[in-house]
Amino acid sequence: MELYENRSSTVEFDPMCDKENPQRISFEDVSAAAFRIQSGITKTPCVKSHMSSIYGMDIYLKNDFLQYTGSFKERGARNALLLLSPEAKERGVISASLGNHSQGLSYHAKQLNIPVTVVMPNVAPIMKIENCRSYGANVIIHGHDMKEAKYYAMMLAKEKGLVYINGYDHPHIMAGQGTVALEILEQVPDLDAVLVPVGGGGLLAGVVTAVKHLKPHVLIYGVETEKCPSMEVALDKGEPMSVEIRSTLADGLAVSTVGYNAFATVKSLIDRMITVNEDWIARAILRLAEQEKYVVEGGGAVGVSAIMAGHVPELAGKKVVCILSGGNIDTTIFGRCLERGLAAEQRLVKFKVTVSDRPGGIAELCKLIASIGVSIKDIMQERAWVYGDIFSVRVKVVCETRGPEHMNQLRSMITNTYKEWYFSREPEDCSSNRRPSSDSLDDVSK
Repeated sequence: MELYENRSSTVEFDPMCDKENPQRISFEDVSAAAFRIQSGITKTPCVKSHMSSIYGMDIYLKNDFLQYTGSFKERGARNALLLLSPEAKERGVISASLGNHSQGLSYHAKQLNIPVTVVMPNVAPIMKIENCRSYGANVIIHGHDMKEAKYYAMMLAKEKGLVYINGYDHPHIMAGQGTVALEILEQVPDLDAVLVPVGGGGLLAGVVTAVKHLKPHVLIYGVETEKCPSMEVALDKGEPMSVEIRSTLADGLAVSTVGYNAFATVKSLIDRMITVNEDWIARAILRLAEQEKYVVEGGGAVGVSAIMAGHVPELAGKKVVCILSGGNIDTTIFGRCLERGLAAEQRLVKFKVTVSDRPGGIAELCKLIASIGVSIKDIMQERAWVYGDIFSVRVKVVCETRGPEHMNQLRSMITNTYKEWYFSREPEDCSSNRRPSSDSLDDVSK
């Protein structure tokens, strides 16, 4: 059931996020929010990246994942809480979120002695759920996705007389998020462009409002995952439209419909929307960990991934700021992202090869791999499903290389030495949507 579709239903209708009467925020809203929240928010650093020389532009990283709860969401949450009426502060607030907004709201509500309830879908990361509880929030796990969690939260708001605070489309939230742009302009006054992660659009709305008012020439690019291109679709269709949410590393950006207020604010000011695919997000997470020593979640790394993927060649030689919006990535997911990033960069390689099962056959393969400096990470033998020569064994090898050139050297050596082989991830352009071939016998080259 689409939220706001039927205005006669007070459960579904949020007066602060009205499709028929969207509210645009102004620069004055952002500047007032900056003054209002300054005592409770960390002014995060904006530092030049080690990647600048690699990509031919001055890249600056706005480290808003260094907020206390690990996300920029604190800015809007504190602003919205401070603007509540005394009666509303006493009754309490409620919201629905996958995690970052819930954490920011929970933490600042505790600081301000305001009761808070957060509804989180069952796909929310466990770490974020536990963090909200540690901040004193009443956490309710409900629904399979954000749409179900949001509907339930709004129903509870109506039943219990609580104020519902939309995590990305409430005007006070958007104004608070825009305060990050004022810090950026102070820290990098001669910047040329800002790359902004986009989910529901609240951060983009705040940033574009502040920057375009003070420095209209500065380019504002929104970046979102190809798995949920809700803002790109909205701009193309002329209004927010629901899109399918597919599983993504950038779970914090997985919002099926951008906010009505956010869209109304953004549509005439944004310069460009960019979508990036999952491989480049994984590679950005890996690169930030390796070169910057930052642990950043997928949604926070999309700006860097857009640069790495070559989507912004027009920014060569320019000063570009990427907002690293969050660092709340589950430890196990972080490990998977690093491995996927290594695989995408062809530094982690998997292949199958059929070798002699006589004494020394596998040893010879290992010697061959070691001779060019490739490190074997895992090796497994398979005999029952090998057809043809009974004295053969199929060996699956996972190994580590220095990159594409080293991987090609390995591949050339294997293909020149053995008759049957298969590399499960052939070199491909990671900016495309092509999937690697199925890991099956049909793909074994002879």
